Amino acid sequence: MTPLLRRVLTALVMLGVFVSAVLWAPGWLWAILMAGVAGLAAYEWARLSDFPPLSARVYAALLALAALVLPYVLAENWPAFQTGLIVLAMGFWLLVAPLWLLGRWRAQQVWVRALVGAVLLLPTWAALLYLHSRGPAVLMGVMAIVWIADTAAYFAGRHFGRRKLAPTISPGKTWEGVAGAWGALVLYAGALSLWVGLPLLSLLLMVSGLLYLSVLGDLFESWVKRVSGMKDSGTMLPGHGGVLDRIDALLSTVPIAAGMLMWLERAA
Repeated sequence: MTPLLRRVLTALVMLGVFVSAVLWAPGWLWAILMAGVAGLAAYEWARLSDFPPLSARVYAALLALAALVLPYVLAENWPAFQTGLIVLAMGFWLLVAPLWLLGRWRAQQVWVRALVGAVLLLPTWAALLYLHSRGPAVLMGVMAIVWIADTAAYFAGRHFGRRKLAPTISPGKTWEGVAGAWGALVLYAGALSLWVGLPLLSLLLMVSGLLYLSVLGDLFESWVKRVSGMKDSGTMLPGHGGVLDRIDALLSTVPIAAGMLMWLERAA
């Protein structure tokens, strides 16, 4: 089996499982599934951060447990805490992450890496719960932005890539790949505008901003892997590496998209 075929087959299986969960899983089951994903990603983050194996497992278990119990422990205070997590993610991705990459920070201290892992994963989990509560169409519409951008960038970069986007961070990424992703998202925004009746210009601005964030999330994980001396975050997903390798762009886009929706709902 060729690497491309393995990648495609794995993607199809993941897509089938995810779409089934989005469409038919009740809220409580969705929360458990997303807590499990957060735990797996937390373990990979801990290993990238050079945690000892036992410490990595404890860290992942604690983060997954927090994801499972926080909505129930906080009860009526959960919506405010959920909003706080999303605001925290917005601050990290809009301010800290760009400076991190520009400064080529290594930040290899255990406590720093443990804190950053929580900032990456818990807001994404909280945003996925929020978007799921708004209905399958909302969640799928947001996720489609990342999937379309990732797929278009992969094939555009593979066939036309010449100019490196960030050669010292991720040599495989090219400006042509980004251009292909943006072109695909323009078509997606046009189709979405016709379907739901939203202003095309607003949708174009939204998908362009989320594309920037998806690239930022991808580059951020690539830099962390480079610092750690690892090619992939794990081996769980054939053709894709680990869970973090698959969700790196979601970490930076999903919380921001949820924050946009929260703002629109409160402004209405």
